[in-house]
Amino acid sequence: MIRLGTRGSALALAQAHLVAAALGDEVELVPITTSGDRGPSGGMDKSRFVKEIEDALLAGDVDLAVHSAKDVPAELPPGLSIVGVPERADPRDALCGAASLRDLPAGAVVGTSSLRRRAQLLALRPDLDVRDLRGNVDTRLRRLAEGDFAAIVLAQAGLDRLGRGDEGTRFPELVPAPGQGCLALEARTDDTGVAAAAGALTDRSALACLTAERALVESLDATCRTPIGAHAELADGALRLAAFAGMPDGSHWIRDAQEGDPGDPAGLGRAVAERLEAA
Repeated sequence: MIRLGTRGSALALAQAHLVAAALGDEVELVPITTSGDRGPSGGMDKSRFVKEIEDALLAGDVDLAVHSAKDVPAELPPGLSIVGVPERADPRDALCGAASLRDLPAGAVVGTSSLRRRAQLLALRPDLDVRDLRGNVDTRLRRLAEGDFAAIVLAQAGLDRLGRGDEGTRFPELVPAPGQGCLALEARTDDTGVAAAAGALTDRSALACLTAERALVESLDATCRTPIGAHAELADGALRLAAFAGMPDGSHWIRDAQEGDPGDPAGLGRAVAERLEAA
């Protein structure tokens, strides 16, 4: 029996059920409330979405954790490792409420809780009124339907996993969050049995892309307060990493992309980070 720790939101449980089905019958889901689930008062550090689950891993209360990879800090607690990365879902952002950014009138109110999305939206359309929007996917879509916002931006992967993928338009103009669309399976480093079971679910392309994106984040010492995007893709035998870094108000920003050896994804992440810092 593998005890699988997960957040208790609808999206997190949907993701956990996908992993449990892939692992087999002997899996028990263990929902855990994290600081991030308690709202902004839980702090602004990225670890607020994973800390309590990692504590349960270290205490032996669960054997394996499933996270949205974009929520996992670059540095893991001692004794824990990412042991599996299943096939990646659509990594792009989705615009809900409008077919494209061009269709929004000047001054339109757009909702997002992400500094990365805010920075890129305002870099593209400085006339927009970008306002904070928090809550789960259902709450955000309800507020859009009630007219609080002209449009909102969500992750396409989250919409797809909740069966609501047709409620947004894919938004390729934005560089996604590092790890967006990926799941990260985390376990105790010394638990070789669980690591082997989770490793069997790993998609090599997803692992390479996530490794490049996380290496860029680590090299830049980026946090959830850093408006940064990173998206790696494998194509024609090469690994390509695109990146964005900017000010939250959209006034200054940098975009860059570089190809590298798929056998050294971390090296590519560090190389792109160096280019961003040099610029």
